[in-house]
Order: sequence, then structure tokens, then C-alpha cells
Amino acid sequence: AFGRSSGTLADSKGGAFGGGAAPGEQAAIFLYTTIKEVSGVNITDPIADLLTRIRNASTAKHPSVDVPASNLKKAIANILVEEGYVKGVQAITDDKQGVLRIALKYTETGAPVITGLRRVSKPGLRIYTNCADMPKVMKGLGTAIISTSKGVMTDKAARAANVGGEVLAFVW
Repeated sequence: AFGRSSGTLADSKGGAFGGGAAPGEQAAIFLYTTIKEVSGVNITDPIADLLTRIRNASTAKHPSVDVPASNLKKAIANILVEEGYVKGVQAITDDKQGVLRIALKYTETGAPVITGLRRVSKPGLRIYTNCADMPKVMKGLGTAIISTSKGVMTDKAARAANVGGEVLAFVW
């Protein structure tokens, strides 16, 4: 519990942070470390982060969403474009890893085309399937995204190629 006492940041016991630093320096140090903690978050599941960003942006009716780029995220985003869930994907290069700008798609009434996204295989519990036991999402109306030895593909494409793999996500 943080509180203010005479212009300095203090903990619940009344002691000031930063030792002998001036009150303005204490606030600057506290603000810097707080921003560093928030912006430098280590993401343990980047695919879940991608799906959550898309879900949140479409719920908030944003025209597009920016996500940190990776080859796996590009492959998932391209599948979403091919299946008609999003308008398009644009790769933006920067001095770090790059950014994917995903243009979201809405119906004429303004409802998001993506009604549901679910991460299936997680870092703590991997889910694999073979070709015969390939899951059908919403009895075939949705799409399962599968990572196979032949690349990332939909459940329909994996059945056609007669390959199994890791079930990354369900989209409907």
C-alpha cells in the first residue's frame, strides 16, 4: 500500500523509498521502475497474447491491432486472412523484431466477424492430434489452427495433407 506523506512516496510503515534521494527523485525512480515493469513484461505464451490482443481489439471495435512479429504469428495471421476472419495483415519493420498490423473485419451491423478465439495447446499442457482424430470446431463451422511438420495450417488442410500436429487454437 503506497501513500503520500509530505510530498514523498512512503510505504505502509511510513518509511520513504530511495534512502537519501530527494522527493522528486524518489517519484521519478518509482515511476521509471513501474513503467519498466509494465513495458518489459516477459510473455511466456506469445500465441495466447496474439489471440487476446485480437479478441480485445475486436470487442472494442478497433479497426486494427498491432502485435509483435514472429514467423509463427505471421503464419497464424495469414490463416485468419485466408479463412476470412480478418481483412489483412501488414508487416511493419522496426529496429527490433517488427510489428504485425492486423486489420480486423466486421459485419454490416458492426459485429466482429470473429465470435470466438481459444488457445488450445498451452506451454504447460501441449495438445497433439493425428489426422484421424483432428478436432472439428463448431461441427465444422469454425477453424482449428494446427502446427504440423509441413507448416502451420487449418484442420481442413491438415486432413487433406494427411498430417497431424499440435492444436494451437480454435477460431469461430
